[in-house]
Amino acid sequence: METIERLQSDKARLEVKAQALEREAKECRMRTEECQQQLRRCQSELSRQVKQSSSVIQEKVPFNDTSEDVAGQALSFIQDLVAALLNFHSYTEQRVHIYPLDSSIEPISPLNQKFSQYLHENAAYVRPLEDSFLQLYQSITEDTVTVLETVVKLKSFADHFSSYTSFLLKILPYQLRSLEEESEAPLCTAALTVKNQELKSDMKRVTSVFQKLQSYINLLALPSVRQDAMPQSSISAVFTQLSAGLHSLHDAIKEMSKHYNQKASIEQELPTVTQKLSTTTECLLGSLGSLTSSTGKIATFFSNNLDFFTSSGYCPRGSTVALNPLQAESMLANKKKASAYISVRPPSVPYREALANRRILTSSTESREGLTQQVQQSQEKIARLEQEKEHWLLEAQLGKVRLEKENQRIADLEAQLAATLAGSPHLQTAAASSLTQSHEEVGDEESREQLIKTHYMARVGELTTQLQISDSKAVHFHSECRALAKRLTIAEKSRETLSDEVKQANKNITRLQDELATTKRSYEDQLSMMSDHLCSMNETLSKQREEIDTLKLGACFRAHVLMPACTQMAARRESAGLNMLVISRW
Repeated sequence: METIERLQSDKARLEVKAQALEREAKECRMRTEECQQQLRRCQSELSRQVKQSSSVIQEKVPFNDTSEDVAGQALSFIQDLVAALLNFHSYTEQRVHIYPLDSSIEPISPLNQKFSQYLHENAAYVRPLEDSFLQLYQSITEDTVTVLETVVKLKSFADHFSSYTSFLLKILPYQLRSLEEESEAPLCTAALTVKNQELKSDMKRVTSVFQKLQSYINLLALPSVRQDAMPQSSISAVFTQLSAGLHSLHDAIKEMSKHYNQKASIEQELPTVTQKLSTTTECLLGSLGSLTSSTGKIATFFSNNLDFFTSSGYCPRGSTVALNPLQAESMLANKKKASAYISVRPPSVPYREALANRRILTSSTESREGLTQQVQQSQEKIARLEQEKEHWLLEAQLGKVRLEKENQRIADLEAQLAATLAGSPHLQTAAASSLTQSHEEVGDEESREQLIKTHYMARVGELTTQLQISDSKAVHFHSECRALAKRLTIAEKSRETLSDEVKQANKNITRLQDELATTKRSYEDQLSMMSDHLCSMNETLSKQREEIDTLKLGACFRAHVLMPACTQMAARRESAGLNMLVISRW
């Protein structure tokens, strides 16, 4: 009853506090709406200023020295990728020594021994990727023109990437055969066999994607060896295909990580899984999560900077031809003069600080997804470890109680033994011993029950505290959801307004297209009529010319042919008449 009264008073106090918090929440929501309106106004103003500044920069500033900043971001991503690959290969090697056979108990198969030997050499192929890219980053300075023809260190990185791809091709058959051995183990279930088949397909796909990336990187390294090796028009296509290949690599590793997680969940249900195997599998899953995150960052980074990579570098405005050495030297001199001129004016934010903030912001945005996934996995692992901690804590307490009872029983037995040696009666000793044992058993059961009760009461108290914290978080999330719902409503209204404007614009476009088609048809009809009129005039002129030519020919014919013919015919008629007269008379 005292506890109930205390809880009721606490409840009343919390209700008063909740009402006060609700009032504060209403005030905060009102202030939030005002701040959101101010934020929208500021965003529109900043957008206008950014648009104006961008147009000024595009028209007035002839250079863009972001190559160092981009290379620095790429270096950090490559370092993350190298660390993830090293962990993945190392934990794979540890797992080979533990499952399906534990090398500490019995020797593993010759194939897994060879596979482990190759995996142990992974650092010799992975570390040079980071070292060669670091050299490439150090070769890019503000005093150099950064184009494919000048980055000679890219060839070294391409060679090391090809070596790592060859390493993947070398270990691929052993990976596939090792998974087959796991499937052939006596305790392997049908579900595990299916997951092993999926993992085999994933590993083949990952190796194939690395081969494609190797081809594209080797193509990009060719101009630094021979400048006429690849035309400028093909560079954009190679960068685009490389970006697509990076996204394919991220998707393939993401699928492999998902299948490994499913496989680990199935393995945890097997009765023969040891703690060493579970720990190694968790480390392997963590390395796969890091690998998924790093490949996703690289793919996103490359897509966001694809326009920068595919640009023709430093060249005259409107030209697609790269600079020659003399032009490059002149351009760098002008660039230094412009930088010196700009540095005279005190900027609101230092240029290098702005670049550093931009790099931090980009890295934070791209790593948000990976960090969220790692936090989720860590929370699941913490919950599982808390359960195991509870179990082993209880077992330790029970073991401690048992140890104390055993020590007490041993002391009693020693005392009884001493009494027996001193000549005490056997019956009294036996009775005392049985009575002592019965009391010990009853006391052991009572202490065990009391210990379990105490433990679970403490656990109930902890869960009550966690429930209160969860309730407060739920109230906070509820208020946030209501605020987001309001923002969504406002966005929907804005979307409807913009949709109406788009519809009106489409109607105007349709009307203008109809007017254009009508005007075009009228012009075509007029042109057709004029063409017909010209044709008829041409025909009339042709007929007139033919009549004139006919008349001229007729006149010439009468003058030169008909007149002599008529004379001859008249003479013939006269001679024929005379002949007929002679005959008639004869």
